[in-house]
Amino acid sequence: MDVFTEYTSLPDRARGCVVAIGNFDGVHKGHQFLLERARNMARDQDCGFAVLTFEPHPRKLFRPDEPPFRITPSALKLERLEACGADFVIQLNFNWDFASQSAEKFVGDILVDGLAAKHIVVGNDFHFGQLRKGSPQTIRDAGLGITVIEKVCDDGDSALSSTRIRQELRHGNIAAANKILGWDWEIRGEIVKGDQRGRELGYPTANMSLGDCVHPAYGIYAVLAQIEGEEGWQAGAANIGIRPMFEIPIAQAETFIFDFNREIYGKTLRVKPVQKLRGEAKFNSLDELTDQMEKDCAEAREILI
Repeated sequence: MDVFTEYTSLPDRARGCVVAIGNFDGVHKGHQFLLERARNMARDQDCGFAVLTFEPHPRKLFRPDEPPFRITPSALKLERLEACGADFVIQLNFNWDFASQSAEKFVGDILVDGLAAKHIVVGNDFHFGQLRKGSPQTIRDAGLGITVIEKVCDDGDSALSSTRIRQELRHGNIAAANKILGWDWEIRGEIVKGDQRGRELGYPTANMSLGDCVHPAYGIYAVLAQIEGEEGWQAGAANIGIRPMFEIPIAQAETFIFDFNREIYGKTLRVKPVQKLRGEAKFNSLDELTDQMEKDCAEAREILI
């Protein structure tokens, strides 16, 4: 899959494609249905399948003071789009200049002149351009073919949406979030040196910032972890939050990998929360804390191993 960050000088192979347009945060089952339709159209028309998306997420620009909300930060989103069969991703910078362009300019400059799109595929809530005045009809008026995909629902007739996934994660319902996603959600970041509290207590942890990632419910989780450059996933337990015993100022993920004792600072760690064990708690003593940590690890082992 080739990734481009501008549209004015795309190579010929990335033009004349069937183009799916959206933010695609989460690349969940609803997105996957839309992307599969676009991919099949591209194959039927013997052309490339491209995804047009935006970074940062428009919500970050319009509501910068809101808490982190991304289900799939850029790198993870690109991986999931590749898994959905995209040949090309055009990932455009969403800034104030971009947001203020008219809907007609978006269609003419980007879709027609830049991408030479053969056909467009969008969701039924797709709007674009200044004040979101653009609609699928704007694209039709420009002479482009467009397919609008209706909301995809689960068995209970609830729409599969990024909003629902964020809600489930924020309540610690990992399995429910993963069911909507159609893949196992993960947190990813560089391992940084912490205050060494875990090491002093006999539970050395790999610490990483949550960054722009949506914060799941704070607490202790049974997790699977993978270290950059290594195969397979290792079982562990992680504290996700602010550690009320020590009151760290910024929430982070601190992962204790079972039966592991190596320095891995600076490497990227992937952590898949599997099940929440309990909420964060403040203990009366370090002995009480370590006793609970031992129980947490035993419970996590039962779940994972």
